[in-house]
Amino acid sequence: MEKEYYSHQSAIIDEGCTIGKGTKVWHFSHIMSNCIIGENCNIGQNVVVSPDVILGNNVRVQNNVSIYTGVICENDVFLGPSMVFTNVINPRSAISRKDEYKKTLVEKGATIGANSTIVCGNKIGNFAFVGAGAVVTKDVKPYSLVIGNPARHTGWMSEYGQKLNFNSEGIAVCSESKERYMLENGNVNKL
Repeated sequence: MEKEYYSHQSAIIDEGCTIGKGTKVWHFSHIMSNCIIGENCNIGQNVVVSPDVILGNNVRVQNNVSIYTGVICENDVFLGPSMVFTNVINPRSAISRKDEYKKTLVEKGATIGANSTIVCGNKIGNFAFVGAGAVVTKDVKPYSLVIGNPARHTGWMSEYGQKLNFNSEGIAVCSESKERYMLENGNVNKL
């Protein structure tokens, strides 16, 4: 049976992977055993996807990204160049902690900027935006914009990727898409 995805001749794809239709795996990338990669994903150059990782549909993984065991990315996630996930809280070379891997969930539509680090065991909410170079050490709320080390909340983002400015009634309108959002009790919901 002919594969329905593209992989560059230098890419390594281990046995037991599921890769969806229309996905592209580029130069020098390694997709390890038992990964599930959805349809229409783009796996950039020099990417490592460790065993048992799950990527949804339309996930964009830029060059030099490391996605370690325990990571789940839902649909439409963007992983910026050279960002990295961890999977153990207290690694030591001489101590095997493979039975201590922590789960990290990146929910639908989230963006993680270039050179960011996501410490394991945290959740990145729907449509959250992690700025370039941020170090995420705790959960990130849906639609939240976080920056810095450690990452801290500095604003809210629309599903379109525009910063939201809320009026006195707690309503914001995305300047590009005209989508409306409500800020209530420290959380944002799309109207």
